[in-house]
Amino acid sequence: MVLVGLIWRVRRFVSHITSVTSSFALPFLYITDRHNPRITASLLDQIYRNSGDCPSTRFAHINATACFTARLLYDTVLNALAGWEVAWENGCRNWPGEDGKRYNDSIDSFLHGLRNYNVDEEPTMVLLVERAERLKDNLPDLIVPLTRLAELSQVKITTIFLSSARWEDIKPPLGASPDPYFIDIDPPSKQDTIDSLIFEFRSTSITQAHAGTQDKTYHPSLLPLYEQYVEHVYNVCSLYTNDIQELQYIAAARWPGFVKPVLQEQSEANADGDSDSDGTCNELTLPASDGRMRLLKFFTPSLTAALDVLYPRLTNATDWALANDIDMHASEEVQCQPNAEGSIVVDHLPRMSKFVLLAAFLASTNPAKSDMRMFGRGADKQKRRRRKSASPKKAGAQTIVAKVHSCLLHTVSQRLLGPLVFPLDRLLAILGALLEENDVENRPHEPYFELPGEHTDMELGRVHVYAAITELTSMRALHRTTAVEKLEGPPMYKCGISFWVAGALAKDLQVPLNDLMWDPM
Repeated sequence: MVLVGLIWRVRRFVSHITSVTSSFALPFLYITDRHNPRITASLLDQIYRNSGDCPSTRFAHINATACFTARLLYDTVLNALAGWEVAWENGCRNWPGEDGKRYNDSIDSFLHGLRNYNVDEEPTMVLLVERAERLKDNLPDLIVPLTRLAELSQVKITTIFLSSARWEDIKPPLGASPDPYFIDIDPPSKQDTIDSLIFEFRSTSITQAHAGTQDKTYHPSLLPLYEQYVEHVYNVCSLYTNDIQELQYIAAARWPGFVKPVLQEQSEANADGDSDSDGTCNELTLPASDGRMRLLKFFTPSLTAALDVLYPRLTNATDWALANDIDMHASEEVQCQPNAEGSIVVDHLPRMSKFVLLAAFLASTNPAKSDMRMFGRGADKQKRRRRKSASPKKAGAQTIVAKVHSCLLHTVSQRLLGPLVFPLDRLLAILGALLEENDVENRPHEPYFELPGEHTDMELGRVHVYAAITELTSMRALHRTTAVEKLEGPPMYKCGISFWVAGALAKDLQVPLNDLMWDPM
């Protein structure tokens, strides 16, 4: 069973925490969970609210972010311990106690309320403070009384601080608080995280089956595909967050669009008469391994886009899924038509934008060390030298060895490996070389430009060149790889067009593209 290891660790934690608090041996515990504090808080809440685990324990769970004043904290704790619910029927009153007094005026009245709660019986009480690091900012004067709550109130109460920060970061100075009993929650492993995501899929599948819904997004037959999907989601997003709930949120937002092509093929097969004889189809046909790899490769960019938007909660998962409902088959058909794509780009771009895009393609295809050879002109105007191998007629033994070594190093062309990243300065330098070689005759003659290249340098400094770069970036013809708000270093780009589009641009501008490429066709 895939969840055996995870369940065993949860049971060990439950046994440990209940044995410590039920015996009232330790009045103050500090639990550190750097990765999933919300899951730990939910687990502790289920432990103490379940009467089977701790039958004689009163439990109060507060959030230090919500209880930002002392009175809110006092009232929330006393209401939770007494099982009192604030409602309109009772006038929205807090727990009145036996004498009907208020216990939220000060720490002394709060301690008096705890003693009055234990007049008839002395149950063991547990106070869980979630996000305890916020006490240092909101209620610093209450940290010491809460850590010494059992000592000051003379009742059996255990205080548990749960935080993603260390105790050394929030403890009061001069040793005013006692040293807690530390419990550090280890970060979940990759398999534990994947098992938790798969468990959520099974829970949703069972819930939908009992509800009788017609939606097959969480059909039990899709579980093998979902296992591979969540592993891919973890590989993409774990570099930025290991929070299981955040990964579950991102996976749930992208899963309906991911499984949509599979469900469409199944519905088309059923429409063609491939369903069962009774008109029902209880099992779904999953794609083969190559089909799964196509799905994962196609939806990988959308996973990073979902992480950028959903992790900071710029929108919700439902709206994001509706806005990013991509038709996989239509997108692949568009990608398989390079000539149509090239004609559209060439027909609608101005002349300067075409030169900028062609310069970007050369900067992403040629290595940076080849720019001086391909675009530089010396005093004798020597011809450009591209990479080339030795002639077979003149090749000796050493030449053959060097040729074999060169073939091993350059077996794959850069055009097949993908575009290289280049800075803005290099793009402008290549653009200047292209304009000087191929656009001088098309410019109006200016008598006050005497030096060679002076007119081109002035053109590169004009606003419309940078405006063209910005426009091409918004069109996704150029991809900016550095953040816009980053000030240090030049902006970095990479080209977003194919070789066929670049060839159409070069043909329209009458630029010899193969002569300018380090590794020509």
